[in-house]
Amino acid sequence: MQVRAVAKFVKCKPLMVRQVARELRGKPAQQMVDVLRFKPGRGAFVLRKVIASAMANAQENHAMDPRQLIIAEIKVDEGPAMKRIIARAMGRANRILKRTAHITVVVADDFPTEERSRGEGKAKPRPKLAVPAGKKKAAPKAAAAVAEEVKEEVTEEVVETPVEAEVTTETEVTAEAPTNDAGEEAPETK
Repeated sequence: MQVRAVAKFVKCKPLMVRQVARELRGKPAQQMVDVLRFKPGRGAFVLRKVIASAMANAQENHAMDPRQLIIAEIKVDEGPAMKRIIARAMGRANRILKRTAHITVVVADDFPTEERSRGEGKAKPRPKLAVPAGKKKAAPKAAAAVAEEVKEEVTEEVVETPVEAEVTTETEVTAEAPTNDAGEEAPETK
């Protein structure tokens, strides 16, 4: 069930109220009343009073629980503008418009399932990401070729160079001098 409250001829620019109202649609009413209490600006002050009034209407007239209410709709229309003038140089005058607003707030105990969808009619079909069987894209082939090149690079064997060992030839072989038990060189005998 939906319950509404209307405030007419509010001395506040409709633009100021709309900026605040944009954030509130579809949110819990009690929570938004608490948030608006600390929001600066006349638009928030006026909108808070109208939401609180709609919640009180729902509680008193229809025995609804105010904690379960959701803000279903907020409509801010332009009311009549009071025309004033301000003095300018050389005897001229500029017009000032003191704008007013008509604010309508609708609270509901729950959204009907039809109103939850954004658009009217059927929902748009989701795009299909799979490639049809008959068509193939050129990009996967290029990616596959690059992947094969990477695999080839990975599978290349690393050839290790053998450590240069000391090669001894017959000409380079030197006989060691015989040593005695104490580790000293023994004198050569001929």
